[in-house]
Amino acid sequence: MGHGKMVLMTLREAPDGAGQAAADSASARHRELSEQIEGASDAYYRDGTSPLSDAAYDALLGQLRELEEQFPELITPDSPTQRVMGQAYTDFAAHDHLRRMESLDNAFSPDELASWYDRVVRDAGTRPELLCELKVDGLAINLLYRDGVLERALTRGDGTTGEDVTPNVRTISTVPHRLKGTPEFPVPALVEVRGEVYMTAKTFEEINAQQEAAGKPLYANARNTAAGSLRQKDPSVTASRNLTMVCHGIGAREGFDARAQSQAYAALAAWGMPVAPTVKVVPDLAAVQEFIDFYGEHRHDAAILDHEIDGVVVKVDDVGLQRRLGSTSRAPRWAIAFKYPPEEVHAKLIDVLVNTGRTGRVTPFGRMEPTKVAGSTVEMATLHNFHEVARKDVRPGDTVILRKAGDVIPEILGPVLALRPEGLPAWVPPTTCPACGTELAQQKAGDKDMRCPNHRDCRAQVVERINHVAGRGAFDIEGLGYEAAIALHQAGVVANEGDVFDLTPEKLLQVPLFTRAAKKAEVEAGAGDRVLTANALKLLKNLEERKDTALWRVLVGLSIRHCGPSASRALATRFGSMDAIRSATPEELADTEGVGGVIGEAVIEWFGVDWHVEIVEKWAAAGVRMEDERDESVERTLEGLTVVVTGGLEGFTRDSVKEAIIARGGKAAGSVSKKTDYVVVGENAGSKAAKAEELGLTILDEEQFVALLAGGPAALDE
Repeated sequence: MGHGKMVLMTLREAPDGAGQAAADSASARHRELSEQIEGASDAYYRDGTSPLSDAAYDALLGQLRELEEQFPELITPDSPTQRVMGQAYTDFAAHDHLRRMESLDNAFSPDELASWYDRVVRDAGTRPELLCELKVDGLAINLLYRDGVLERALTRGDGTTGEDVTPNVRTISTVPHRLKGTPEFPVPALVEVRGEVYMTAKTFEEINAQQEAAGKPLYANARNTAAGSLRQKDPSVTASRNLTMVCHGIGAREGFDARAQSQAYAALAAWGMPVAPTVKVVPDLAAVQEFIDFYGEHRHDAAILDHEIDGVVVKVDDVGLQRRLGSTSRAPRWAIAFKYPPEEVHAKLIDVLVNTGRTGRVTPFGRMEPTKVAGSTVEMATLHNFHEVARKDVRPGDTVILRKAGDVIPEILGPVLALRPEGLPAWVPPTTCPACGTELAQQKAGDKDMRCPNHRDCRAQVVERINHVAGRGAFDIEGLGYEAAIALHQAGVVANEGDVFDLTPEKLLQVPLFTRAAKKAEVEAGAGDRVLTANALKLLKNLEERKDTALWRVLVGLSIRHCGPSASRALATRFGSMDAIRSATPEELADTEGVGGVIGEAVIEWFGVDWHVEIVEKWAAAGVRMEDERDESVERTLEGLTVVVTGGLEGFTRDSVKEAIIARGGKAAGSVSKKTDYVVVGENAGSKAAKAEELGLTILDEEQFVALLAGGPAALDE
């Protein structure tokens, strides 16, 4: 329970005699919350920094509203709940907007969105069409055009007064200096165009790459960088940041009116203003939820969006209804912003720890106080490598910016320096492996990763490799997970991955994880005090079955650096046997499609280690197949062709479809490019299908794909 809610409970339960004390406590808490919110707002609008995360800011504002609901006498015109935050500063000239720029109320759940819609329906007396648009994570701007010429550009400021950033906005290529007119939408005498200035994800990455190359601190996120870029005193600096803009409304206007929000957007587009192609008018709340769900799933899909979003804005499309519904002191009643669960939040970093992975790479990670981000609670987050920790200057005890985008592993972006305790010492990286004590070293000069060179005997590396052998991309052995790998190694029955296929019932009886207490009848039958569990018997069965597997899976299971499933498939297809791969020259390996020099060199190096070769020999002796059976009857119908498959196919699994392509001489690529010959689209296809259409590539359904496999490109012309 948050501090604000505890105060409310105390006040509600206070006896009559404590009324004045309760009022005083409420007033003090109101003042404390207001100062925190105003301080955060000042930092954002003045300096482009964020001492509070979006989630923390919204939570404080929510607490303030609850307090004011309980004590209405605390509501004043200058309360953060009654005005748009962000006052104008004297760095730039202050001007009033011709029409006030309102903020938006937020909904954080489908229920809150439904409550808003129910109020709209009740007050409007009808179920209006709704307009959905993406809530771009940027900085609000107001452009004044008089007789079609850009006269002034103002930041939102406090909603009434903003800062004049006209010279800077003129450097934004998507903002026209003069509006165009059409017969349907002639240029109005005056119009205020409202929109969002933002930075694309690609531009943000490029700017941070420049910062890193120059040895300067990296920017935390694209939104703050865009805000800071727009408020540069030198417009040439703004110009170098490659900002862009998208429109989301119209303020004051003369000589133009619209019956619908969507019509206003059509007019803006006709005048040459940037309007988002994703705007959509829908009939009801169910369609709104579909829109929200779609972009929630694809918000990090670069093929669909080139910028960050933090939600969806829903508006009543009918302008007449908008006027009837009106506004509160700060926000329109006819619009609401649905906000996705925050993907960037602030978290308290307790410690920086390290672990040793399968290839010896030692990776630092942060241990934090449990923090809710993107809908889940996170306690651990990656810091990538020692170089990143030093570059970001992350220290135990810091408040850090935590990011979790989609299914990506949580990542610490950097510290919030404004909240760093004074005298906090820098993190000192370890010099020895935390698992085996071996001195860490760089594999090559200039390598950013530190590694444990004790590859053969380091407990952490061995356990990770055993677990990897059983992974879906390798042998896919059910029952041999991370916990089992630890148990087998601790019991001494598996010294390294070479022993996995030599497991027997007798060996598993030495591993407590795979045994149970014997029943009386089993003891009497001479089975002993402990017998194997059902999982142990299942593991032995699975091990025997998986000995007969494709060569590429065996290669993946060897943990050769850089040699993943794609390269392993390519090597297995070209050479056909483990002996042929071991005998291949560096040039032959490198010349293999999809392999190249780096992977070829890694393969040569791996087989040059004696105990690596012992692993292969142990597996072979245990019955693991080391050669693919070539089906000479399969015609090479796809020789030299690159095929991408996206979505589900009825007649193929993910693995079998790749094998079908490779067996016929084709390349089963994972991404779409101009070099792709065919894109096969199944059910629930993602962004690859959209990109294929954009590039004008040949798209096939499953039936056409089957024909292609059978007869090659000529079969498609029949």
